[in-house]
Amino acid sequence: MAKLTLGAEKFFVFAHNTSSGRLVFAKRNSSKRQKFHLYPSEGCSRLRVSCSIKEKENVKEETDKFDEVLTGLRVDEPGSVSGFDSESGQVRGTEEVGRASYWPPWKNIPQRYKLIGTTSLAFVICNMDKVNLSVAIIPMSHRFGWNSSVAGLVQSSFFWGYALSQLPGGWLAKIFGGRKVLQTGVLIWSLATALLPLLAGFMPGLVLSRVLVGIGEGVSPSAATDLIARSIPLEERSRAVSFVFGGLSFGSVAGLLLAPPIIENLGWESVFYIFGLLGIAWFSGFKILQEGETSNGATLAPRSNYINMKKSLSASLEEMGESLKDVPWKAIFRSKAVWAMIYAHFCGSWGHYTCLSWLPTYFSEELSLNLTEAAWVSILPPLASVLVTSIAAQFADNLIATGVETTMVRKICQTIAFLSPAVCMTLSSIDLGLPHWEIVGILTAGLALSSFALSGLYCTHQDISPEYASILLGITNTVGAVPGIVGVALTGYLLDSTHSWSMSLFAPSIFFYLTGTIVWLAFASSKPQNFSTRD
Repeated sequence: MAKLTLGAEKFFVFAHNTSSGRLVFAKRNSSKRQKFHLYPSEGCSRLRVSCSIKEKENVKEETDKFDEVLTGLRVDEPGSVSGFDSESGQVRGTEEVGRASYWPPWKNIPQRYKLIGTTSLAFVICNMDKVNLSVAIIPMSHRFGWNSSVAGLVQSSFFWGYALSQLPGGWLAKIFGGRKVLQTGVLIWSLATALLPLLAGFMPGLVLSRVLVGIGEGVSPSAATDLIARSIPLEERSRAVSFVFGGLSFGSVAGLLLAPPIIENLGWESVFYIFGLLGIAWFSGFKILQEGETSNGATLAPRSNYINMKKSLSASLEEMGESLKDVPWKAIFRSKAVWAMIYAHFCGSWGHYTCLSWLPTYFSEELSLNLTEAAWVSILPPLASVLVTSIAAQFADNLIATGVETTMVRKICQTIAFLSPAVCMTLSSIDLGLPHWEIVGILTAGLALSSFALSGLYCTHQDISPEYASILLGITNTVGAVPGIVGVALTGYLLDSTHSWSMSLFAPSIFFYLTGTIVWLAFASSKPQNFSTRD
């Protein structure tokens, strides 16, 4: 705990403003008064302020000593804070201080909430840029003469970059911090999205642009996991994970809702330009928000494992190399719980990615809907997922709060996430003579309930090892990206071969959902594991 001593010969004003919660100290000087301010701040360290005030002249014998612990203070430089005039040394009026204290609107929001909110918004844009191709692929296929196999190859190229960036994303998040990695990822995928129309006529260029989108989006889950694991307490973690990753569902809704009218009115190229600019705008706005926080002194407390960004590139790379050596790889891969997470992630991703890529085409061909109608029907599963996500998060956190073992909670949630879509896909695959709207409703319910995984699998990384949570998610997400590469392309190939949506889209997903449930119930665990001592 830092100790700060203030003497009467240097400071003669000690005022507390009730509207801003600000403590103001003014320094006595022969020429001008200097001062500094103490602000309550959630993210700052505890300071012990010990003041011994002694009068030097006639009242030297009168001494008033006090020792008080001030918790969560922020110290600002002279003249940097509104509410105290640097020239006159006077505290400004309550009304003026109040205006300064509550502007900008997000100023007094706790830092962890701002962090979670902006991360969730980035994930919204993330899935908007992911699903835009699943809608645009229909007019693009007509324009360039692609069959289902080529369309599947184009869509799967995103996951090549997504898979390649998972482990590097975890390493980078551990070294540079999740915030910096997230910013960089958003910028990369947004620029690549905006450039896609210029490269669409050249297949290698088109594939490369989607690979870059995958790389940018691939580092984001690890960055978010790192932030949550280190910033959010266990009792709030399910809600934090659900809110952040729930942005993916909202992004799917927004992307599928906005893409069809944009394409029909402005052309398929415009959807990539517009969505790409949204990500660039987020990046710029986030930089401005950071600068505003820095100027007000409301930055996050520095983390011990955050690299000093002023270090040279060579020093940063050297530290990254040392960090990789320190990861207890053998202990991690000896853990049955880790292997359960890996396989569960693979199984869940197979159903999620194949449906995300092919549902608009399925609804268009199987239900004879036009582009707008097919896209809007495809909105229903992610839209319902937004509601289910909030219910699942509250359900899981309440169970943990009432004393239910964390492992049991994660197993319950993940079992719901796997069995629900398996049952609903089975009903949709069997020819029961159901009308189209009932098939849509069944698929919507099954895919929405799969969002229980956000309170199951996706919380387990932080549960078992907050220190290596980003590395663990990088490992499981790498394997989880394989279905995007293989499954999406294989679905197109099987569709050309069998002309059956049941065999190409639903049957493989059902298989992986069922086997994933068995493995998860048998080996999953949320008990904290100290991998470092086991390696």
